Amino acid sequence: MPTSLLMSDKSRININAPIAEKIPHEMTIHNHQRTDNYYWMRDDERCDKKILAHLDAENNYADTMLADQKPLQETLFQELKARIVKDDNSVPAKDGKYWYHSEINGEQEFSNFYRATSFDGANKTLLLDVNERAKAHEFYDLGDVSISPNDQLMSISEDTDSRRIYTIYFKDLYEAKVSNAYLDDVLIETEGQIVWANDNQTVFYVKKDLETLLGTQVYRHKLGTPQSDDVLVYEEHDHSFYLSLDKSRDDSKIYICLHATESTHCLALSADDANGEFVDLFPFIEQHEYHADKMGEYFYIISNYQAKNFKLMKASVEQVHDINNWQEVIEHRTDVLLEGIELFHDFIVVTERENGQIRFVVHTTGGDNAGHQYPLSFDDPCYFACLGDNPEPSSTRARLYYSSLTTPGSLFEFDLATGERNLLKQQKVLGEFNRDNYQSERLFITARDGVQVPVSLVYRRDLFKKDGTNPLLQYGYGAYGITIDPNFSSQTLSLLDRGFVYVIAHVRGSEMLGRQWYDNGKMLHKQNTFNDFIDVTKALVQKGYGAKEKIFASGGSAGGLLMGAIVNQAPELYLGIGAHVPFLDVLTTMLDESIPLTTNEYDEWGNPNEPQAYENILGYSPIDNITAQAYPNILVTTGLHDSQVQYFEPMKWVAKLREFKTDDNLLLFKTDMDAGHGGASGRFKSLRDKALEMSFFISLLRE
Repeated sequence: MPTSLLMSDKSRININAPIAEKIPHEMTIHNHQRTDNYYWMRDDERCDKKILAHLDAENNYADTMLADQKPLQETLFQELKARIVKDDNSVPAKDGKYWYHSEINGEQEFSNFYRATSFDGANKTLLLDVNERAKAHEFYDLGDVSISPNDQLMSISEDTDSRRIYTIYFKDLYEAKVSNAYLDDVLIETEGQIVWANDNQTVFYVKKDLETLLGTQVYRHKLGTPQSDDVLVYEEHDHSFYLSLDKSRDDSKIYICLHATESTHCLALSADDANGEFVDLFPFIEQHEYHADKMGEYFYIISNYQAKNFKLMKASVEQVHDINNWQEVIEHRTDVLLEGIELFHDFIVVTERENGQIRFVVHTTGGDNAGHQYPLSFDDPCYFACLGDNPEPSSTRARLYYSSLTTPGSLFEFDLATGERNLLKQQKVLGEFNRDNYQSERLFITARDGVQVPVSLVYRRDLFKKDGTNPLLQYGYGAYGITIDPNFSSQTLSLLDRGFVYVIAHVRGSEMLGRQWYDNGKMLHKQNTFNDFIDVTKALVQKGYGAKEKIFASGGSAGGLLMGAIVNQAPELYLGIGAHVPFLDVLTTMLDESIPLTTNEYDEWGNPNEPQAYENILGYSPIDNITAQAYPNILVTTGLHDSQVQYFEPMKWVAKLREFKTDDNLLLFKTDMDAGHGGASGRFKSLRDKALEMSFFISLLRE
């Protein structure tokens, strides 16, 4: 739809799209030369005046072109905000002697944290006033809150510049009634996570490399001493691994966890021996992925060793070092993906996925019914569910979170002995919401290679006609094995109530249909992700779910890469595109190890220093495949301080699109000069971003 339908001709005369200067930058590898005219847009310090001026010009242009949409944006923002319960609290969860919960009130952007001596809130104490700590910052992210084993101390981590570089503070909770009960200990430049040793005085944390933004070092800190005295206990030199910390379910072990895309390595230390040495839990095996946890005398290991979809193994503390001594608890199944476990003293709750749908199976390990198992089931045709907060392994009850495209988020508590469930809380949606007004469906669409692609969709019953007249918004991600399950969103109601059909295409690259589904959507098979998304769009139009001239698509990060690929490969299918913090300059980024996170991603996209991977990435990399053709209306958003996908990727992509595209459709680029990869912080501020995209799509339907 041409720009003139969105703005008056008079307005258009007074504003021109920013045209970026072209400064050729030659890149040659494998006897192949590429020219990047916009390489100059990269500034790791974010202070180059020329670059900042161009971003400001793009923001001003976008604001001008969207001026007529401002009333609709505000209407949508107020709609989204009006559905949110202003005064809300979480269900208290018992951990040790206390019950912990969060509360949010009025116009507050963040939840504050409390604890009490009973479920009903007796002796309630404010542990952390997050809104007070956030008020001085344009951006604020509370990374982690952790309580010491003796319940006396609390650690918090904060990021105030959106680069995911966290500072850790400590508070004496027994002095909570005293102003400024924070200790002098401050740990800077961290990943934000700490693990307490059982002495209540020693913590372990991961230090960030400020250039690559990878966590590469684990330090031991003794409370009451300066950070400069902290002891380096582990350093990882292989930057293809992400490094994190964990503590075993029975609190007896502290783990250093190393995760590459296709390999795992774990080191362990007795939590009672803070000054001890971390040792391998068991020897490293290339392409062995696993998660190990411990309860009492046994380790339980979810492992893909000779089991693509994973199996559950068990080993005593004495025998865990030798994989040949592990005992099988749940065998490998070719049609069932084993996703996770939660250990209790007498039960194991297993998370599985079959035919794309999550389920939970309770295995009884202790008492008279040892060996018994049964499923915990739900009713919707497609839904999302996960284990809730279950901090006490001695409990005989487990909390599960449940949601579907038509069912607001619900917290259930299950009696693990009987399977009886009790609804503790369901998300309130203010206004005229009635779940019976909406219908969800699960479809399987045949892709061009004959593979069946799962699709979840929802619409409003009284506004939907399966005759090809409804507008349709299709969302996708398709990377890292991350599965986007059909979850309730009160925000989506604003589209459904205007006649939209909302679709999630579960394309290859996730693990929706098991590990093979992921393997067939990465590296040399990445094109399957794009084909799946395009084929789903075509099939939904053919089946009458959406009008061919009213199709929209949206995705962020790796889903933004998906958006960049489909507009090159099938631009005629879409009226409008939302691309958010999009990964678009894949080849250049993956060739540059100085860019944060590049080396971790070789097993996802391939290492383009190898000729075959280079050719494969070159074949789909969005910025490298822009051609002189008509493109859909496109809204691009990013954050200047994004540490995951650098701001210059969408900036360069937009500049090159302006150079090549042959249409007069909208191409708008908005940069949040304060935000990072996650966008604006706070529960209301983030709604502005959602209202922006919705108004962009809705306005394109207007004549």
